[in-house]
Amino acid sequence: MTNLQPVRGTHDLLFDDLRRHRLIEATAFDLAARYGFVEIATPIFEFTDVFARTLGDTSDIVTKEMYTFETKGGESITLRPEGTAGVARAFISGGLAQMTPLKLFYRGPMFRHERPQKGRQRQFQQIGVELLGVASPQGDVEVIALAEHILKDLRLTGVTTLEINSLGDTESRAAYRDALVQFLGARKTALSEESRERLARNPLRILDSKDPGDQAAVKDAPAFTDFLNMASQDFFKTVQDGLAALGIGFKVNPALVRGLDYYCHTAFEFTTEALGAQGTVLAGGRYDGLIQQMGGPPTPGVGWAAGVERLAMLLPELTPAHRPIAVIPISDDEVTAAQSLTHTLRRAGLAADLGYGGNMGKRMKRADKINAIVAVILGADEVREHAVTVRNLDTGDQVKVPEADLVRHLAAYR
Repeated sequence: MTNLQPVRGTHDLLFDDLRRHRLIEATAFDLAARYGFVEIATPIFEFTDVFARTLGDTSDIVTKEMYTFETKGGESITLRPEGTAGVARAFISGGLAQMTPLKLFYRGPMFRHERPQKGRQRQFQQIGVELLGVASPQGDVEVIALAEHILKDLRLTGVTTLEINSLGDTESRAAYRDALVQFLGARKTALSEESRERLARNPLRILDSKDPGDQAAVKDAPAFTDFLNMASQDFFKTVQDGLAALGIGFKVNPALVRGLDYYCHTAFEFTTEALGAQGTVLAGGRYDGLIQQMGGPPTPGVGWAAGVERLAMLLPELTPAHRPIAVIPISDDEVTAAQSLTHTLRRAGLAADLGYGGNMGKRMKRADKINAIVAVILGADEVREHAVTVRNLDTGDQVKVPEADLVRHLAAYR
C-alpha cells in the first residue's frame, strides 16, 4: 500500500503556519524593494558542478547533503541546497556584468539531505539577498541594515543578536592559513579523519567542523583578527562604524568564520538562544572571489540568506486572521439573490462567504465556524424590499439596511 505520509524531512504548510511563512516573505520582499533590491527566481535544480565548485568539494553539503540525480541524457543535476550559487550562475550565463551594481532578492525552497530536527527540514524555505559589483564596505553595511530592518519589522530584534567578524583580504587569509596549518599540524592526531584530509587541501574548513574532537582541537586556534593587515583592519572598522551610525547593535565574534577561499572581509550572523542548538537564523558575508572562481569576470559580492522555518518559530503571536462577512439566505428561494449580493460585496473589496447549502441554522453554524464578523441575511421580505438584515455576530445586534447602502455600511468591517 502506498505510504500517504509526507516524505521524511518535509512537511505541509497549513493555516497559521503558512500565514507565518507568507508574512516573513512579504515583509522581506517589501523591505528589499524599499532598499532597491529586485527579485530574481532561479531554477530549483542546476548542473551539479554549479554547487560543487562554489560550495567546495570537501564541504559537508557537497559530500553528504546534496540531492543529486542523473538525467536520462546522463547529465548530473542537483536540487539547489542554497541560493547564492544559482544567482551567481545566472549573473554569468545571463551576461549581467554590464548591469552592476546589481541588488537581487530571492525566495523559495532549498533541499539538503540531513537529519531533520527542530527548525531544520530536508525541504526548507529561504529568503536572501545578493549585492553584486560593490567592493566598498558600504555594501556590507547596507545588506546587514536590510536584514536588521526585516527582523525589526517582524519584531524579532529583541530575541536575536548580530555577530560579526572579519576574514580579511587575500593577503591576510594567506597569513592566517599558514598559522592555522602550523597550529593544527601539531594537533593532527586529535582531528577527525575528514579534517586530517582537509588540513592539506582546505584547512579553513576545519573551523566549520561539527565533530566534537575537531571543535576541541580548534578551540584555542589563532584568531583571524590577529592576522589582518592594515587594509583589512580599515575595511572592518568602516563596517563597524557604519553599523554604529545606523544604531545597529552588534558584537564581534572572532570564532565566526567561513571556510571557503572566496569569502573575505565581513562575515555575519543573526543568532538566537530561543531555538536551542539551531541558533543561527540569518547568515551572510562578503564573497569577492566567487564569480571569478565560477568562470565569470572578477565581481565583488556580499549577501545573506535566512531560513524561513526558523524565523517562523520565533514570530510572536499572529494577529487574528481577517474575519469574513457571511451572506445567509433564509431559504432556497433567496439563494440566487444571495449569490449576486456576495459577488457585489467581493467586487467592492470585502471578504464575503456564501455557504453551498443547508437551512439557516446550518448556515449560521458555518458562519461561526469561519469566525465571520457579521451575517448579511436575506429572506423573502428583504428581497421584496431591496434590503438586507445585518447582524453583528459578536454582539447580536442587527439592523435592516437598504441594498444600495450595504457596501458603505459594511466598510467598517473591511
